Amino acid sequence: MHESLNRKRVFSWALYDWANSAYATVVMAGFFPLFFKQYWATSLTSQESTYQLGLANSIASLIIVLIAPVVGSIADQAGYRKRFLLFFTYLGLLACAALFVVAQGNWQLAILFYIVATIGFSGGVCFSDSLLLNVANKNKLDMVSALGYALGYIGGGLIFAFCVWLAESPEVFGLKDSTAAVRLSFLLVAVWWAVFSVPVFLYVKELAPISTKHSGLSSMVAGISQLLETFKNISRYKKVTTFLLAYWLYIDGVDTIVRMAVDYGLALNLDSKDLILALLLTQFIGFPAAIVFGRIGERIGPKAGIQIALGVYIFVVFWAYQLENSWEFYMLAVMIGLVQGGIQSLSRSLYARLIPVEQCAEFFGFYNMLGKFAAVIGPVMIGWVTVLTGSHRSAMLSILLLFIAGWILLRRVDIESTPESKEVL
Repeated sequence: MHESLNRKRVFSWALYDWANSAYATVVMAGFFPLFFKQYWATSLTSQESTYQLGLANSIASLIIVLIAPVVGSIADQAGYRKRFLLFFTYLGLLACAALFVVAQGNWQLAILFYIVATIGFSGGVCFSDSLLLNVANKNKLDMVSALGYALGYIGGGLIFAFCVWLAESPEVFGLKDSTAAVRLSFLLVAVWWAVFSVPVFLYVKELAPISTKHSGLSSMVAGISQLLETFKNISRYKKVTTFLLAYWLYIDGVDTIVRMAVDYGLALNLDSKDLILALLLTQFIGFPAAIVFGRIGERIGPKAGIQIALGVYIFVVFWAYQLENSWEFYMLAVMIGLVQGGIQSLSRSLYARLIPVEQCAEFFGFYNMLGKFAAVIGPVMIGWVTVLTGSHRSAMLSILLLFIAGWILLRRVDIESTPESKEVL
């Protein structure tokens, strides 16, 4: 790592990905969709539970869409990035812990806690991303961003592996059955998330606020005013706008696959143990793959790296459409593991190259806003296509449109002629 980087600061920032990936992996991708279908929503049909799960993801994402740019702008004005990060982190982990108390059959309460926890997770990601420019210089953005995702994969994989062991051998831990083990896993994720979030608050310094004149209510007014001004002038940032549109489309496909893969496998009557083990495999493959993509970003550029990942995702969707056996699900998990961290980390570092440093939280608010707005459309699209056609396969195939459209728009983003992140066209 480059000498000018503060290693403690970089590692502390990256460790937040290790912390919150426990929720993304164990809860969002793994146990919640499984437990929702088989424990909380047993009174619903398979199509109805898929629709409700998709709707819950979309509602959480829509709320982040509405608040992320506003709170991001306020954070820039008053220097509140770490305060908002703390708020969303603990909102998420407390709601995650609350899933432990939800009784069997009470799918409505489970959905409510899941929505709140996902809002906390997504809001935390927004402000964690905005701190990237506080810890990395421009020539190391790809590697530092990749380090975060790599630690996220290994951390999420470790806690997920332990929770799977817990669920498979509950008697070893003195638990009654696997149901008790899964419920306990929600508490363990909350504790993990809380403990490993501490370093980012202790060791990552925040950039100075845009204005020292604002605090409290005045910072809110100034932040909203700045946000409106940014909306007004956003067309001046041509490359930012084009990239955000591309990102909005292709990250929809990525997020939808992450959140709905287990539900899809269950709908095809694949064994739940195979689905969970395949997700676990994705985590450990994703760790070295994210580092490799960081190197790819340095050598051939982040844009080319993202395009490679999109090609893989297009192939994955075609294969998933005609998937029949568990071994195929394992193969798809391997392929996704190879590119998922790469497309996320390179998107983050590419975007950081394009935006003005002094407005990083606000611009990352837009970045996460569009990312989460995409996740509004994707899960709902999956749910509606499933209900309308009765076919989970057709719903999966619909994601293909998002990857292709995102790839076409990304080709129009000219990164090479952007010498500084502050450039306005």
